[in-house]
Amino acid sequence: MHMNSQVTTQMSPQMGSQIKILVVDDHAVVRAGLRNFLTDTPDMHIAGDASNSDEALRLVRGQDWSVVLLDISLPDKSGVEILKQIKREKPDLPVLILSMHPENRYAVQLLRNGASGYLQKEAMAGELVSAIRTVVSGRKYVSAAVAQLLAVDIDESSDGPLHGTLSEREFQIFCRLAQGQGPTKIAEDLSLSVKTVSTYRMRILEKMKMTSNADLTYYAIKNNLVD
Repeated sequence: MHMNSQVTTQMSPQMGSQIKILVVDDHAVVRAGLRNFLTDTPDMHIAGDASNSDEALRLVRGQDWSVVLLDISLPDKSGVEILKQIKREKPDLPVLILSMHPENRYAVQLLRNGASGYLQKEAMAGELVSAIRTVVSGRKYVSAAVAQLLAVDIDESSDGPLHGTLSEREFQIFCRLAQGQGPTKIAEDLSLSVKTVSTYRMRILEKMKMTSNADLTYYAIKNNLVD
């Protein structure tokens, strides 16, 4: 009886006329907050949520959605990886990225990989509804800050910042190294082997023409890439 009640709650008789939203975020408080916030928007309905990539992909494959709200920092897979997989399977499905990180960390790379927009979580209250409407209509949601980053990226594509040469996984490990995390801790958090993390570290140092973690930390602080 309880399960039937849940199904009834998730499905709405007006679903066909509503924007059907899938939320992918590993924090229950964020999912609940989004659900509460959008309750007051009659034409939007969070019809499903997931806390990891496997759940997210199962729901993406199993139903039709108007938009996916995707947290970039999932515990089991990077934001870029799951974004690429969603776009491979549902190329026309808009994906709006939600992130705690400022735009200069990931926005340009995610937009290049098929995201329809990038929104900082701290700005969601004022911009979320507008961003959802924009991407569902088939347009990109680009804040003024992201527009400036895109302009710089186009103008300086051949001479961009050193960290712009890193892949998303390399950048993720670079930030952790810059914050003083050791290979064992990084490996544990990212479900990698210590040897793999060490290989990434060597590749990062080589790409950025640096020799030590201290160099990475100095660079990251100078460029406002770590808190």
